[in-house]
Amino acid sequence: MKPRSKRLMLVGGGVALLVAAVALVLSAFQQNLVFFHTPSEVAEGKAPTGKTFRIGGMVEDGSIRREADGLTVRFAITDTARVIPVTYQGTLPDLFKEGKGAVVQGKLDTDGVFRASEVLAKHDENYMPPEAAHAVEQAHKAGATVSQ
Repeated sequence: MKPRSKRLMLVGGGVALLVAAVALVLSAFQQNLVFFHTPSEVAEGKAPTGKTFRIGGMVEDGSIRREADGLTVRFAITDTARVIPVTYQGTLPDLFKEGKGAVVQGKLDTDGVFRASEVLAKHDENYMPPEAAHAVEQAHKAGATVSQ
């Protein structure tokens, strides 16, 4: 084999390894990408069914219901325009309360119930997750234009 052929094969092999590495990184990134949707977007069908995403807003007053098993909790997330029922199995954060901001991550079932795998709650009196604050603000704006 000529030296030129060897170099060409070596460069070709390096390019193939680089392409494979980039493909693996992009695949891993795509699998870990989680989008945020508001309750209004979910109710309008803009959120994917069966794929992981986040919903943020306020925990609706009077919506928290604990099941007999002690771990399953049902509640509703609202952006003041729409309400999405949520089911979560696990321990809730200490600061999780009705009327307070929360972001939940999970999947939307075909029956319209959001099955949460993770629940994040606000951490002080003045804080609401930025996504949830934006969702509530947008819902207020949409409600104001509808009622005018």
